Amino acid sequence: MTDLRIEPVDGDRMLEQWRHVHNVIVPPAAMSVEDARERAGRYRLGNAYLGDELVGCSTVRPPAGEGRVATVIARVLPGFRRRGFGAALYGNGLAHARVLGAAAVETCVLAVNVEGLRFAERLGFVEVDRYVLDGARDEWVDLRLDRVPGPDMDSRKIAGT
Repeated sequence: MTDLRIEPVDGDRMLEQWRHVHNVIVPPAAMSVEDARERAGRYRLGNAYLGDELVGCSTVRPPAGEGRVATVIARVLPGFRRRGFGAALYGNGLAHARVLGAAAVETCVLAVNVEGLRFAERLGFVEVDRYVLDGARDEWVDLRLDRVPGPDMDSRKIAGT
C-alpha cells in the first residue's frame, strides 16, 4: 500500500473521478456533474490512487450543530477492497475532521452495502438510524462514533487489515 496517494479533489478531471467512484458505490444517489460541483463547494472531497489508478474517494462534511458532528465517508471500488485502502481513506478524512474541530463523527452507508456496514462497524461506528428518503426505495444507515479517535489511531489495526 506504499503507493497509495490520497489527494483533495482539484479540477474537473479529479471531480469526474470522484463522481465516478461515488456513482459506482451508491447508484441510488448517483450524481450529475452539477451535483458533484455543488458538493465540492460545501465539503472536502478526496480521491485515492494506487500509483496512477483510481481506487476510491472520500467525503468530509465539516462539523455542525451543538455536538460538532462531522461526517466522514470512505468509498473503495470493489476490485480494491480488503487491502487497507478504506482504512487509509477513513484515517485521512478523520484527520481532516479533527482539524476542523469535530467532537464526534458520523458516516452514512447504503443498507445493501453489507461490506460497507461491516467496515464501519470494525471502525467502531454504531448504527443510530435507518431510513428511506421520500419518494425513494433504498434504505440508508447512519452510524456514529461518539468521540473522534486521536491522531495516533492505527487504521490498519481497527480495520482488521
